[in-house]
Amino acid sequence: MVMLYVGIITVLVVICVYALLSRLSVSRKMKALLEEARQFDEQRVQFNETFRVVRSERHDFLKHVSAIHFMLENGNSEEAKHYLDELVEGYKETNLSIKGERGVIAGILHQMYRKAKALNIDVVYDFDLPLSSLPLSDQQIITLIGNLLSNSIDACEEWQQKNDTQAFLTLQFFKRSGLYILQCKNSTPSIPPSILDQLFVNFGNTTKGDGHEGLGTKLIKDIVDESNGFLDFVCKDEEFSVKIKIPAIKG
Repeated sequence: MVMLYVGIITVLVVICVYALLSRLSVSRKMKALLEEARQFDEQRVQFNETFRVVRSERHDFLKHVSAIHFMLENGNSEEAKHYLDELVEGYKETNLSIKGERGVIAGILHQMYRKAKALNIDVVYDFDLPLSSLPLSDQQIITLIGNLLSNSIDACEEWQQKNDTQAFLTLQFFKRSGLYILQCKNSTPSIPPSILDQLFVNFGNTTKGDGHEGLGTKLIKDIVDESNGFLDFVCKDEEFSVKIKIPAIKG
């Protein structure tokens, strides 16, 4: 009889543990879904803002040309050059983000570029082809790029606060031998090995402070895995580099 009770108790304990683990798994999935929903809402706002910027630049183009023409007619060539340099720099910022990209992807690239510049981060986009070329849905590209750039900007901001000098961030995208290659590099404070070892493996691992749940890196890894891709990262000499390879043809 005692053995029967022990057996029943053991079964109940196993059931309770399984139920608890299932609830934890559902909870994590819900957090991931809520995080994605929050990001998509932000991206909608970013797209609208990018569209507004492009419209305003086109609307004012002839006014800028008239202003430069007036300066040149009055012999103010240096003033005209300075005005034109500032104008081109502004257009270049927008063009880097939207060239050849689908609307929502242009929106996230433009918003992240402006955010980095506002924080005085030296940011460079180096694309051989549009990110929209990736064999992923817009939703997946947004999650992938949004989390990559957001994490990089946060690391750069923290690094600048500690070093009192300008941080850098570069995002490269190109295609080689049937693989799309996305590489992101940025300044970063040192990261403990215990966090690095699990950074793209599980939820809850983050280089950020309290209040962050470490969802971003796991979402990145999930998308790479779903596309039969490969992810590698290196953290050395206060530089963090992530390289993602995704097959050009879906498996």
